[in-house]
Amino acid sequence: MGLLKISPVFVMAGLMISGFDALLAAPLATVYAAIIAIITERLKFNEIVDCAVENVKEMQLVFFILMAAYAMAEAFMATGVGASIINVALSLGMTAKTVAVTGFVVTAVLSVATGTSWGTFAACAPIFLWLNHIVGGNLYITTAAIAGGACFGDNIGLISDTTVVSSGIQKVEVIHRIRHQGVWSVLCLVVAGAIIFGLSMGLPSTAGNAADAINQIPQQVWDNLNEARPSAVALLNQVKEGVPTYMIIPLLVVLAVAIKGLPTLACLGLGIIVSLVLGLVAGTIESTSAFLDLMYTGFSDAGGWVIVMMMWVGAFGGIMGRIKAFAPLSNFIASIVTSVRQLMFANGLLSIIGNAALSDEMAQIVTIGPIIKNLTDENVEASEEDMYKLRLRNATFGDALGVFGSQLIPWHVYIGFYVGIASAVYPLHEFVAMDIIKYNVMAMVAVSSILILTLTGLDRMIPLFGLPSEPQVKLKKHGKATAK
Repeated sequence: MGLLKISPVFVMAGLMISGFDALLAAPLATVYAAIIAIITERLKFNEIVDCAVENVKEMQLVFFILMAAYAMAEAFMATGVGASIINVALSLGMTAKTVAVTGFVVTAVLSVATGTSWGTFAACAPIFLWLNHIVGGNLYITTAAIAGGACFGDNIGLISDTTVVSSGIQKVEVIHRIRHQGVWSVLCLVVAGAIIFGLSMGLPSTAGNAADAINQIPQQVWDNLNEARPSAVALLNQVKEGVPTYMIIPLLVVLAVAIKGLPTLACLGLGIIVSLVLGLVAGTIESTSAFLDLMYTGFSDAGGWVIVMMMWVGAFGGIMGRIKAFAPLSNFIASIVTSVRQLMFANGLLSIIGNAALSDEMAQIVTIGPIIKNLTDENVEASEEDMYKLRLRNATFGDALGVFGSQLIPWHVYIGFYVGIASAVYPLHEFVAMDIIKYNVMAMVAVSSILILTLTGLDRMIPLFGLPSEPQVKLKKHGKATAK
């Protein structure tokens, strides 16, 4: 009976692995879960609908944040915020020794500004892969560097959909999540950047510039990129033509008010307004009407795929929770762990394993997220403050091991996207998944460090990242975990 109850997860995983989009896999898995609920629990149709809808209701605030995040991402890409970040970095000059680490830093900052790793990679791959070609850099190191950097903001960015969703599922504030993992994330960035620079030290010192790289991009590549990511084409043109340096201000404003603790929606709204005002001044936006078209695109992009998919996965999670589908898994983990740290480490392993099984980081976040939340809530005795810290770590697990973990899984949709974009914008090389994986230092550093630090307790050495220790927190029933 336990295997039958958890079988909808395998159905969703099978659909995803076989190539079904999450927008189709989630509804099919939800229908199958409903059938299983009728068979195993003899639930009526109305009861199934109620538990599905109730679970979706809890995600309403997340939906609004996602729509605002997508709208601000469009604004930042179109008004010149993204281009100003790239131009500031490239103005320092580029050689084979520095092209990879510069691309790494630029994509890290740009992904924070736009909240999207896919969009950041699509926008920066044409610049840095052709710039790498001009200066004689290492293609594998550069490609993996901009892939790893592009995921930095997707993991910690205020407007990243994975950041928002993983935080929402664990019922923690986005800004609290960012503060919790902020120092750790920056340390990962610094360590990875140093390693990337070290790998490039034996390369030539020939200088190049972005305009030359963009001019060398073949027309077919422009056509492919325009079809796959039109906003990236606009950003490339802005990089080539130049935008005022002050267009970086909207990003700085958003970061400043976020650090100050302003609510997420307020941060996003302020970023949108500032980018509109400065965009009109700089001439990157022709009119308020044109800007509203960007907002429309952002809202429709979020509503047309991400939110709809999340609603179905939320419904799926509601049904699975109602039939206690994950109780056998919870009981198994609860039977083998002997401390809260071991339990949290197990939550991290579940996140990375779920990511590999589902081949999609968002599917992993919304499917495995509720499992690790229940494992923690049901098995740990702690004050509300300490429980909140554990939920912050669970949210970080879901996002970091989803986003960075996806870059180490050869069959993952993330890697498939990167290989496709890289091959399209740089047709001189036929990319394969391992080209990106074997040099993706950022993903390796992030995934390994968060698991090791959690298990060993060395996370206490990193400001704001340490978990509460026993006896502040303890497993229920005389030091042994239990699961309902």
